[in-house]
Amino acid sequence: MTPATKSTAGSRTLEHPALEEIRLEGVLHALSDPMRLRIVTELACCEDELACSYFELPVTKSTTTHHFRVLRESGVIRQCYRGTAKMSGLRRDDLDALFPGLLDSVLDAAARQTDRLGGA
Repeated sequence: MTPATKSTAGSRTLEHPALEEIRLEGVLHALSDPMRLRIVTELACCEDELACSYFELPVTKSTTTHHFRVLRESGVIRQCYRGTAKMSGLRRDDLDALFPGLLDSVLDAAARQTDRLGGA
């Protein structure tokens, strides 16, 4: 097993699974939560990384932190520190290489569901 990759800034280290460690069931689990899917949807609309503080989720800060950790540990997002901001970016290239079409299908289905349910 290849060790997880690390993103560092000073003494802050965030662990990410290496490409070969990303598993379909972990990705599907991460995407199955409405708040995490919302985060991924917003990241997919942006070419750049976004600060965690950019996201306004209707949950506590500790729950938001948990959601980002699940996404990072499953290999859906990559995070790094830039100054005091924790930046997040979608690992689209990695996910597309491992599971072609999965991310686009999930994002399309989420958009259709939002339209069908009127933004719910």
